[in-house]
Amino acid sequence: MTATAAWSCVVVLTIGCGGGAAPERPAGALAPTLAGYPSGAMTIIAPANPGGGWDQTARQIQQVLAEVGVLGVPVEVVNRGGAGGTIGLSDLVTRHRNNPHTLMVFGQVMLGAIRTNASPVSIKDTVPLVRLLNEYEVVAVPADASYQTFAELIDDFRREPERISWAGGSAGGIDHILVGLLALAAGVDPSRVNYIAHAGGGEAAVAVMGGHVSAGVSGFGEWKPYVGTGRMRLLAVSSADRIDGDDTPTIRESGLDVAIANWRGLVASPGVDAETREWLVTALGRMRDSSAWQDILLANEWEDSFLTGAAFDQFLTEERATADAVLRSIGLVE
Repeated sequence: MTATAAWSCVVVLTIGCGGGAAPERPAGALAPTLAGYPSGAMTIIAPANPGGGWDQTARQIQQVLAEVGVLGVPVEVVNRGGAGGTIGLSDLVTRHRNNPHTLMVFGQVMLGAIRTNASPVSIKDTVPLVRLLNEYEVVAVPADASYQTFAELIDDFRREPERISWAGGSAGGIDHILVGLLALAAGVDPSRVNYIAHAGGGEAAVAVMGGHVSAGVSGFGEWKPYVGTGRMRLLAVSSADRIDGDDTPTIRESGLDVAIANWRGLVASPGVDAETREWLVTALGRMRDSSAWQDILLANEWEDSFLTGAAFDQFLTEERATADAVLRSIGLVE
């Protein structure tokens, strides 16, 4: 069967409005709206603790926005961790409702967290802006594991599902979802998956490298450095085609029709008007087109997947349905 999904991380941006006259805007800044938006400094709130993909994404956005100067205001980063990003989402929807100076970086991972944490607020309460990037998942084993190919691992998974232990991030996140999709594609009952959740990719990597689990799943860019230490081997990557410059086979090459991308994007707070939304989309488009952003995509093994407007709205509708279906299939929600 075909099992295709896309999953990701979350960040919130808050642009504060200071009193008095607006500061002089840099030459490269986008002209403000007729209402004078934006004014004051911008704060990027990452709804996670420092380190890891969400914090990394927030700080990369901060870096490029400052370098390109398109917003014309200073940018800072503040961390707000907890509950798979849904605490940050709650802040966006409740504390910052009708505040056009508050944005949030989000992705499919948040869609799963909303369901598994029974969040009272959802992405449907926000104003979608753009999808920015994709990051692919990898399946890895300890360097001394007997498995030389992904197909060998899946063969044992089919025979004795419970015996194969999988390390990954939080329950219901993209790592867990990928293992659930692998089970479905391999004809294994997802309820028999032996998934061991960890606080993040770093902790899961320790479990893999220490031989405490049969295999692990995480982001390609996050785990690629561990391969260089000689303590971990990559068996497969979740992209549809092999990643340029890397010889890791895709999951599809093993015969399982699974492809999954950990996408990330931006939404605005509830109540943002159409003019402000368009201004933000234009500003983020300039950021995306900059050489500074393209260099960051390359350095982090991220794929440019910029998407806006009605196409992005439709994408989100489909992704919410995918998240719900997969979480139901692996028994995490009813």
